[in-house]
Amino acid sequence: MYIYVPLDLFLAVSAITMAFNFHHIVALVMCLITISLSSFGISQSDEDLTKGASFIFGDSLVDAGNNNYLPTLSRANISPNGIDFKASGGTPTGRYTNGRTIGDIVGEELGQTHYASPFLAPNTTGRAILYGVNYASGGGGIMNATGRIFVNRLSMDIQVDYFNITRKQIDQLLGPSKAKEYVTKRSIFSITIGSNDFLNNYLLPVISMGARITQSPNSFVDDLLNHLRGQLTRLYQLDARKFVIGNVGPIGCIPYQKTINQLSEVECVSLPNKLALQYNARLKDLLQELNENLEGATFVHANVYDLVMELITNYAKYGFTSSSKACCGNGGQFAGIIPCGPSSSVCSDRDKHVFWDPYHPSEAANLIIAKQLVDGEKKYISPVNLRQLRDL
Repeated sequence: MYIYVPLDLFLAVSAITMAFNFHHIVALVMCLITISLSSFGISQSDEDLTKGASFIFGDSLVDAGNNNYLPTLSRANISPNGIDFKASGGTPTGRYTNGRTIGDIVGEELGQTHYASPFLAPNTTGRAILYGVNYASGGGGIMNATGRIFVNRLSMDIQVDYFNITRKQIDQLLGPSKAKEYVTKRSIFSITIGSNDFLNNYLLPVISMGARITQSPNSFVDDLLNHLRGQLTRLYQLDARKFVIGNVGPIGCIPYQKTINQLSEVECVSLPNKLALQYNARLKDLLQELNENLEGATFVHANVYDLVMELITNYAKYGFTSSSKACCGNGGQFAGIIPCGPSSSVCSDRDKHVFWDPYHPSEAANLIIAKQLVDGEKKYISPVNLRQLRDL
């Protein structure tokens, strides 16, 4: 029997409404000596801008702290989350893992000198946005209704709206001509979304029951892909040209699913995995369609499902001792019922676990996944890997 309770639901933290400024301060860095470092010309103090920027969209797998600034039940700014995040000295930042996200690591591997800052963070202003911005939100999905159980989250539509704000700010910082070149040639647009559309929408008990009776899985997947097509096209119209889109991972294999369904270590819940595979096959077709129809754009397909399934199945090969038990969590055979928080038990060998908490990979797993995306083969990343995409 398939049972599901919403991802992150137990992460209920007091919902605090925090004020943030949607109109970021525009500040130009004035230098005494300027030299031409690239075709768009930037100051010597901004030499690291030649490494480009990451603009990151998605859900809790890549959220770098946006949900800290929302009145939401989905939060990760509590210990021991972030315990291994060196940039903060182990202080929680709102990342749903013990260290870096896949997006953080990809940026490092590509030579970027700054992590993409959360859009809602107060210091994401001025020239900071030129180093990349993160719009991802725990609980967010392709559909606007996805994740409503958490009260607040940023859907993909809202995330694209926020990039529209950033895009105008880049024009103000660099001037329209140089800004367009920076966005089209120096920027990678990373989208990691879709899991919550199943776990916290279509498969959500009671709340989604009416929709599931009236809408077949095929019809729901149709809706997802039509919405995603529109969202990616909007980014293209805002001058995005280099895209990487991750498919949905094996969501039936997370420790929470194994625990509540009382599965063995080698079993996964079949229904969510079946839906993920159904969506993933169609996503690949969509990206091929966009590559053919949107002139000058490159849409790269990241096969996250097979990458994560490889780690789960052959975990010992990669130096892990467990691919079924959460490092941080409580309850059941796989510590998969109560999410990671101050009262959780935490494993001492954090780099030996594929999963950090009942739902999200550890930094050690993120590192393997990210390196495959940057330099891996076509079975995981196609038609080019991310290093090749950067250099196009």
